[in-house]
Amino acid sequence: MDKHIELNGLGWNDWFEQQAADMATDHIARVAAVDRDQLLLVDETHAFRGRVAGGYLHRHHLSQELPCVGDWVCLEKAPGDDVGVVRALLERRTLLRRKSAGDAIEYQMIASNLDYVVIVQSCHFDFNVNRLERYLVMVLDGGAEPCILLTKTDLVAPEVVAAQIAEIRSAGITAPILTLSNITRDGVDDLTRLLLPGKTYCFVGSSGVGKSTLINQLIGLEKLETKSVSESGEGRHTTVRRELIRLDSGALVIDNPGMREFGILGAAEGLGVSHSDITTLSSSCRFRDCSHSGEPGCAVHEAVQSGAIKREHLENYLKLTEESEFHQMSYAEKRKKDRDFGKFVKSVKKDLKLK
Repeated sequence: MDKHIELNGLGWNDWFEQQAADMATDHIARVAAVDRDQLLLVDETHAFRGRVAGGYLHRHHLSQELPCVGDWVCLEKAPGDDVGVVRALLERRTLLRRKSAGDAIEYQMIASNLDYVVIVQSCHFDFNVNRLERYLVMVLDGGAEPCILLTKTDLVAPEVVAAQIAEIRSAGITAPILTLSNITRDGVDDLTRLLLPGKTYCFVGSSGVGKSTLINQLIGLEKLETKSVSESGEGRHTTVRRELIRLDSGALVIDNPGMREFGILGAAEGLGVSHSDITTLSSSCRFRDCSHSGEPGCAVHEAVQSGAIKREHLENYLKLTEESEFHQMSYAEKRKKDRDFGKFVKSVKKDLKLK
């Protein structure tokens, strides 16, 4: 029997096994939570604390190279030790990341090695197709499968929910859509059937859409702190860190702090998948570098004119493309400056040694 076979319940599979075969370690664990420089790790027997080895930190300076929730790590840990020392990360099969908040041109890792990302929006106050498309771009760019969950259906009429689903489909979004109410529990069973043993599901969305309340119901106990909603029905933000939780069914779920800002950085592949209707039509444009902003012979513009594609759908695509390209260019320039500065420091150190 393979020495890692018991990790399968935590999401381990042959893809990771092939990598581990090249690693000089017998101890593999998965990152369940990150709290600054402290890690919560889980293996086939128990949960324990971890820290990243100084040598690893010396070789890896970018924030996205550090362990995040969902990562598989190689570590050293003697039987009696309380803390494991992380020496290496296995390559991420999938990931979810965004541009860091504010003006910083960096990636912020949200989670890794996800099978599905459940994008949660409230039917009552949070529904926004443009924001939904933004989430889809980043999910598809990272390689996970997206699923859309519309919550708080008890606060709106059924025809409102139907209209929202129709609006999603009219935007060319083909991802599965589930609807749910944490109050009436309508739709909870449908979601539960979706959650398969050994698969990892990351729940993302704005604050107050009901993610933590839902996961509480899935767990069957008040593990995650929740707070009462306001009179408007809008929940208050409660989740303060990402955490990997194993359900009794064997499925693994990750709750997330609410995110309204989801900056696009270097997501050309995700844009191509999420807006495949536009990218497919682009091949029929007269000019290869068509910007779809009014050039003659633009197949995309013609589709908008005929009503085959909604103008808002195209406008959002152009906005996301511009944002992704701008941030990617800034990111590449920043990396070049960092490399140039590193070379300068090395040359100065070399000169000092020669003197």
